[in-house]
Amino acid sequence: MSPENTENTTASKPRVGLFATCLVDLFRPQVGFAAIKLIEASGCRVEVPENQTCCGQPAYNSGDRGDAAAIAQQVIATFEDYDYVVVPSGSCAAMIARHYPELFDDADWARRATALSAKTFELTAFLYDVMGLRDVEAAFAGNVTYHDACSGLRELNVRDQPRELLKSVDGLAFTELKDADVCCGFGGTFCVKYPEISNAIVTKKTAAIAGSEADTLVAGDLGCLMNMAGKLQREGKHVHARHVAEVLAGMADGPAIGEAE
Repeated sequence: MSPENTENTTASKPRVGLFATCLVDLFRPQVGFAAIKLIEASGCRVEVPENQTCCGQPAYNSGDRGDAAAIAQQVIATFEDYDYVVVPSGSCAAMIARHYPELFDDADWARRATALSAKTFELTAFLYDVMGLRDVEAAFAGNVTYHDACSGLRELNVRDQPRELLKSVDGLAFTELKDADVCCGFGGTFCVKYPEISNAIVTKKTAAIAGSEADTLVAGDLGCLMNMAGKLQREGKHVHARHVAEVLAGMADGPAIGEAE
C-alpha cells in the first residue's frame, strides 16, 4: 500500500476523543492506554485532548448546577468536533450522555450538549454496540467475576457488552457474581457523606465476591474498583481487582489495583 493510500485509509477511520476521566488520569493511567489500544483495534483513530478536565459529576451530584454547567461547557467545547467520545467509566459517560442536556436553559448550549450526548459512549458499549467488536486478541489466566457499576447499568444499559467481550479472552474463566447489579457503596460523594452506610454496603459486596471463588474482580468504573479493592485488602481477601479495559487489552500483567509494584 502506498503512503498516500495509507493516509487515505487512516483518514477514513472514525475519529474518537478519549475522555480519560480524573481517576484514570490520577490513579491508574494504564486503563487509558488500554482503552486506546482497544478503540484502535476496533478500527478508529484516537486522540486524547490535553485540556480535558473533570466531567462535573461531583458538583452535579452535590446540587451545584452552576459549576457543573461551567465544567460541562468546557467539555463540550473540547470534544464536540469528534465523531465519537468514548469513556472508560459508566458514571462519567452517563454524566455527559444523560445529564449534560439537563443543565442548560440557553438554547444553543442545550443543542450542543444534546449533540455531544448522542455520540458519547462507555468503552465496552462503544466497542460492542457501535463498532461491532465481538472478540479481542488477549489472554488472561484466571477466574474472573464482574461487578455492574450503577451508572453504566442503569443509565446506559451496559451489562451484556463487557461479559461477551470478556468471554472472548483466551484462558479466561468467567463466574457470574451474586447480586452483581447491587451497588458497591461507592457512589462518588455518597461514600464521603455516608461512610457507615457505604461500608455496610461494600461489606456485603466483598462477601459476594469472595463467595464467587473468582481470583479476579473486574468492573468498568475505577471508583467502584478502588472502593471494593480497598475493602477486600482490609479484610484479607485475596482477590485482585482490575479494570475491564486492562483485561480486554491484554495489559493485565502488572500489579492489580491497590497492590504494590
